[in-house]
Order: sequence, then structure tokens, then C-alpha cells
Amino acid sequence: MALTQKITSNLWFDSETEDAARFYVSVFKNGSIGRITRYGEEGFEFHGKQPGTVMTIEFELEGQKFVGLNGGPIFQFNEAISFIIDCETQEEIDYYWDKLTDGGDPKAQQCGWLKDKFGVSWQVVPVMFADMVADPNDERTKRAMNAMFPMKKLDIAALEKAYNGA
Repeated sequence: MALTQKITSNLWFDSETEDAARFYVSVFKNGSIGRITRYGEEGFEFHGKQPGTVMTIEFELEGQKFVGLNGGPIFQFNEAISFIIDCETQEEIDYYWDKLTDGGDPKAQQCGWLKDKFGVSWQVVPVMFADMVADPNDERTKRAMNAMFPMKKLDIAALEKAYNGA
């Protein structure tokens, strides 16, 4: 297999890596499942997983490669790491927000951030927001930021309205 991506994100799950990978592939239109490895008898004293249990699953979302690992409950996800989904339209924001928040943590939703049912954090953002907050006009930037802070799911029309001073 030719190397097409130098860095691959590895996601450590307790035991639900296959469910998570299949869920993510169902959410993203350009997603696929790749190689699946399984635990054998070797190393049982370390990993405690039954032989035949999924150890890793490779999957790809929109050209980004991931590996999910069933590593046990030792490590948990937190908001220090998140995946950003750049969206062109409100329809796209609504789609990803609705799919990824289903079963997720409603308390972990703020400013376009969410935590899905597996504990993974995502940022669902309009691509134009980066330009708004990088604008050298401080007043426009402040208005956009102030409009964004109380939002959970980002609203493009409301952000543009605030940014433009309407």
C-alpha cells in the first residue's frame, strides 16, 4: 500500500471502536472501512481481550485516515483534542450537528463544539468564520465573536448579520 498520508489519527476506545468507525462512516458521505485486526491469545495478561475481539479498525473520512483501537477503559477522550468539520452551508452544519449530537453529551455543546455518543469532540463550523475572526477590523471581529459565544450549533445567517453590523 502506498503511503498517502504521513500522520494518522489514532482513537483509543474501551471496546466500541468498530461501532464508532461504522457510525462515522455512515455520517460522512466519503467514508470507508479498511483493515480490521483482532486480538489473539498472545498478550492476554496485558490487554484482557478475548481472542477474536476487534483490536484495531482502519477507516477513512473525507480523505482523512483514522485507526480505532479497543484498548480498554484506561484512557478517555476529552475536549483537548477535537476534529473540525468545515462546512460551506447551514444545511451542511445542520446535517453534521444533528448526526453527531444524536446520543452525545448535550452539556458539551458550545460555540460549534459537540461531543458525540462515543465521547469524541467535534467542531462543526462554517468555513467563512475563520475569515471573520481574522479580519483586521476589530469591531467586525468582536461582533462575530460575541454572536458566536452564546450559540451551541453555529448559525451562519446570525454570524454574518452580527459581523456586518446589521
